[in-house]
Amino acid sequence: MEDLLLDLVSSNLLFILLAVFVFVLIFRGVKIVPQSEQHVVERFGRLRAVLGPGINFIVPFLDKVRHKISILERQLPTASQDAITKDNVLVQVDTSVFYRITQPEKTVYRIRDVDAAIATTVAGIVRAQIGQMDLDDVQANRGGLIDTIQSSVEDAVDDWGIEVTRAEILDVNLDQATRDAMLQQLNAERARRAQVTEAEGAKRAVELNADAELYAAEQIAKARRVQAEAEAYATSTVAAAIAENGLEAAQYQVALKQVEALNKLGSSPSSSTILVPANALEAFGNAFNMLKGKS
Repeated sequence: MEDLLLDLVSSNLLFILLAVFVFVLIFRGVKIVPQSEQHVVERFGRLRAVLGPGINFIVPFLDKVRHKISILERQLPTASQDAITKDNVLVQVDTSVFYRITQPEKTVYRIRDVDAAIATTVAGIVRAQIGQMDLDDVQANRGGLIDTIQSSVEDAVDDWGIEVTRAEILDVNLDQATRDAMLQQLNAERARRAQVTEAEGAKRAVELNADAELYAAEQIAKARRVQAEAEAYATSTVAAAIAENGLEAAQYQVALKQVEALNKLGSSPSSSTILVPANALEAFGNAFNMLKGKS
């Protein structure tokens, strides 16, 4: 049996070797690249091609995959760098950058440490941009500062085949002395606003009080005018009656007023003694006579 196998192998050795050679060629010539990667192929040490995701074919023994580059989005570790604002305030800025490799051939042959290069570039751009802004602008316009930093970083790393997808300023920290000074300034501003509000309230109160006094004066004037009109009407009515009935009507009105005054004086609960004028009886008599005469 063994002799038979040996004879079979020896007689088909050439075909077996040829089959093995073909298998090796296929194994070395067919490359399957994952969706998240791109492979850089070299031939005799020089760039030959960049293989995209899927099945790719290369020349066996001549071409070789030298670099397998992930094209997934990456995040740099959070970096802190000191910067001085335009108004000479020292701040510590925490930044984070997201990027992905779009052209692996540039990344492989133009830069050695991508993360370190991007971090250094971001630090320089952050310092330069913050140096052109006051502290208040840094705090209030953080969105615009982020856009400027991202655009500047994109221009700087374009030759490396890298796309910066997002840049973030996580925090802007101040030293304790600056914080204390800002706190004092904030307290002073609050006190000023409180004083302004109080002054405006007092001013408004004076204005409302003046309006109320003016309104009261107007109402009193209206009341006096109505009263004067009523008195004028009454006077005109009495004058018309006198003109029509003569002096007797006037005497009757005077006598009637005297009688009403005596009645009020007598009905007062605080009056224990009533002083009657000498001509009181005469007034009663005149009024009675006038009434009798009228009837």
